[in-house]
Amino acid sequence: MLVDSHCHLDFYDFKGEQDEIIARARAAGIKGMLTICTRLRDAKNIHAISAAHDGIWCSVGIHPHEAEHAAEVTAEELMSLTNPPEVVGIGETGLDFYYEHSPRDIQEKVFRTHIQAARETGLPIIVHSRDADGDTVRILNEEQGQGAFSGVIHCFSAGAEVAHCALDHGMYISFSGIVTFKNADSVRAVAREVPIARMLLETDAPYLAPVPVRGKRCEPAFTSHTAAYLAELKGLELDELSRVTTDNFFALFHKANREDLP
Repeated sequence: MLVDSHCHLDFYDFKGEQDEIIARARAAGIKGMLTICTRLRDAKNIHAISAAHDGIWCSVGIHPHEAEHAAEVTAEELMSLTNPPEVVGIGETGLDFYYEHSPRDIQEKVFRTHIQAARETGLPIIVHSRDADGDTVRILNEEQGQGAFSGVIHCFSAGAEVAHCALDHGMYISFSGIVTFKNADSVRAVAREVPIARMLLETDAPYLAPVPVRGKRCEPAFTSHTAAYLAELKGLELDELSRVTTDNFFALFHKANREDLP
């Protein structure tokens, strides 16, 4: 059994196909999924998807691409959307200096607001970091100094400094299909280092389909390919990697109820 700890079942790419996509994931052994919020105006629809299916949970948050449109969001606003039992995390949030669809200072402001909401609710934060290693480390260190919070660096593609910072603060590292890509040697180097007890799996579907389905629209079912690749990379039996990463998911996203799995 596997859990896809980060996917986007509400995205247009999956319109009209959600039931089939979920069924294919179940058939591939992916019993749990976390569908991620990137804009608050989508939170209601995302929650409806999770509420309609056993073993699917959701988050509340604002992607750094959208930060400019939510510069004045408050922690209280975020927290007000976390009451349903299916809402188990805060984010995704963070920094993206590759595309820079939002100004850097606004991305940082909104990121810190999410951290405040995570700290006050006790829910884990889901961190996006792309081409922003130094600032991600600085913010995590500063904010952890103001009071501990849990979380995960999702879809890991950063440098070892980010991984070490997250691990030092008790956070988790989530690996997507990127780890299987031919040019992802630096990501594989980090994956070898990260203890399995701090590792999660994800697809970030509909993006980043892993080898051997590279180039296709990604689906939660493809978590199985990434799991098999990581098990071989780390010299583990697939059953062990599946068991531990699933246990890690429920340890981090503690509000998710394992008994809700189909």
